[in-house]
Formats: sequence, structure tokens, C-alpha cells
Amino acid sequence: MAFFEIRQYTVRPGKMEAWLEMMQREIIPFQVKNGMVVCGSFRGEEDDSVYFWIRRFESEEQRAALYKAVYESDTWKNDMSSRVAELLDRDKTTVTRVVATEMSVLQ
Repeated sequence: MAFFEIRQYTVRPGKMEAWLEMMQREIIPFQVKNGMVVCGSFRGEEDDSVYFWIRRFESEEQRAALYKAVYESDTWKNDMSSRVAELLDRDKTTVTRVVATEMSVLQ
């Protein structure tokens, strides 16, 4: 059964624009190129420390394979990971897995 992963991040003070630039120009395209399905990307309307995005997986096996392709890649380990750490407070990251209800437009 397909499921979604909602990842919520806390962006460091004054770093939202740099974070959005990196997500939109580098991270999302890189992950999509490696097979990730990104359903949405959001920032806080009034709170500039809030960012979350939603990814879809067909199965746990697919999720594990995609995590490996992305997070164990040389590009992620040698370039992106350290820059992400400069922009986010990784200790405050939350990841919630959900399944769609029958009335959800995301399936």
C-alpha cells in the first residue's frame, strides 16, 4: 500500500530564502531524478522557520531503495548534506508517515 512521508524542518533564523533556493534548484530536482515522488513543498505563512514537504512511496522496499540512492550518493554526502546542516536545525526535524483516506486528492 502506498504511503506518504511528511517531513517538517526548522529553518535556521534568516536562512529561509537560501533554503528555498537550495530545495527548489538542487534538492528536489536531484531527488526526483533519482526516483522520488515529491507531492508538495511548503513554507510557513507567518513563521519563517517552518518548512515541510510531502513525498510518496509505493512500498517500504521502494522507500529504502530511494533513500539509499539519494542519501548514500556521493552528491548527497560530499556536497548537499553539509550545506543542509548550515540551513536547518536537524535536531528538530520530524518525519510522519501517513496513508491517504479515500477522499484525499493525494492517493
